[in-house]
Amino acid sequence: MQETEVTLPPPEEAASAEPCSEQGVPKQRELGEQPGVGRDEATLKAVIEAIVYVTEEPATPAQIAAALGEPEARVRRLLAELMEEYGRPERGIMIREVAGGFQMTTKPEHHEAIRAFVKRLKPPLKLSLAALETLAVIAYKQPITAPEIQAIRGVSGVSALKTLLERKLITTAGRKNVVGRPILYKTTKEFLVQFGLKDLSELPTLKEFEELRRLALGDDEAAPAPAAEQSGGSGENQK
Repeated sequence: MQETEVTLPPPEEAASAEPCSEQGVPKQRELGEQPGVGRDEATLKAVIEAIVYVTEEPATPAQIAAALGEPEARVRRLLAELMEEYGRPERGIMIREVAGGFQMTTKPEHHEAIRAFVKRLKPPLKLSLAALETLAVIAYKQPITAPEIQAIRGVSGVSALKTLLERKLITTAGRKNVVGRPILYKTTKEFLVQFGLKDLSELPTLKEFEELRRLALGDDEAAPAPAAEQSGGSGENQK
């Protein structure tokens, strides 16, 4: 789920964020829509829920009220309703009051199960520049042999091929019917999962591969793109 950044006023500013008239009645802030007008209970509750979800630090009712231009009492009431809803046994997360603010957390009774799951998560995909270049060549030219990869990259790619095979990003695809019958390589289902692709027709763009190379190098200067990428060619089994 993509998170949206929400900026809330500090608690000390939130308390005085609403200007008052001479009679002491808070004036409505100009926020595109007036407080309490055009925002029904369900919509406001959904917005408050989203704010509590995306904020890293506990969000206070005063902060939320000031940001939304809503009465603090109304915000507190809807927060209480959300806490009750998330407190039901069928919910795995909850809204807690922490240090005067509200924060979304997992329920304590599920911590052991969550910890066991997190331990089984795979570490983020990290590949060397050579492995990334080799993977790019295979992705766009598959099925392809090791000598063909070496001819395109200009260097031996034995170590990179071994890494990609160990990471299950590529696999063998038989042998090419030429002298020596070299092994053919192609990408795997794991490759699609790691790059978030539906199928090979959604291969990463050349720009995305360039970005991956920059990350691998650790600076803003990427090495020249492999010949396979420069040509923009597609493998015979890409579809």
